[in-house]
Amino acid sequence: MEYNTQLPHLQIPEYGRNIQVMIEHAVTIEDRDERNKCAKAIIQIMGQLNPHLRDISDYTHKLWDHLFLISKFKLDVDSPYPKPNAETFTTKPKTVPYPATKIRYKHYGKTIERIIDVSKTYQEGDEKKELTRLIANHLKKSYVNWNKDSVTDDVIFKQFKEMTNNELHIDEATALTHANELKNKNHNNQTPITVNAGGGGGNKNRHKKNKNKFKHRNNNNNNRPAI
Repeated sequence: MEYNTQLPHLQIPEYGRNIQVMIEHAVTIEDRDERNKCAKAIIQIMGQLNPHLRDISDYTHKLWDHLFLISKFKLDVDSPYPKPNAETFTTKPKTVPYPATKIRYKHYGKTIERIIDVSKTYQEGDEKKELTRLIANHLKKSYVNWNKDSVTDDVIFKQFKEMTNNELHIDEATALTHANELKNKNHNNQTPITVNAGGGGGNKNRHKKNKNKFKHRNNNNNNRPAI
């Protein structure tokens, strides 16, 4: 009896051992035309085993790459796509750098800091004045969203100056949205969860309707004249 641990390593386990044996046999075929026919037949079987790959744009290209990979790049056939090499699959991808910048106030996030940097480039005028008001109002909204306690406009204006390094000016007489109004908006945006207590509310109502119908029917029978 043969065990999988005693058999050669599967290059791509998703295709199974039979596909790998077919490809190993195709490598040994000397006639090139027969080898090409065998490779195309194996490609069709590989596609049937993995129908979910058909949703991928380069579906056929991926199958041919897997064919060469399973053969350890020993299969010499005429492929409709460039033949890959071992380095294509062994080369490690480049490390994606992780942003190491610090966020001054994490509950405000990094995006608002970028918006502040862009707003600094605006020329003085009504547009910049309105933008700074919107930024301050957004800070207050984020503060209320992530903190249970209410917040005054003075706190928001102070943190606004710190985040902008006093490069953006906002009139402290500016009226921001009231904290309670922001809390109500956040509460209204939440999807209510309906709980059916006991799970039998519908059955109870149905039973009550049937009971009333039965009572009404008995009353009608009692009111009928005796024969």
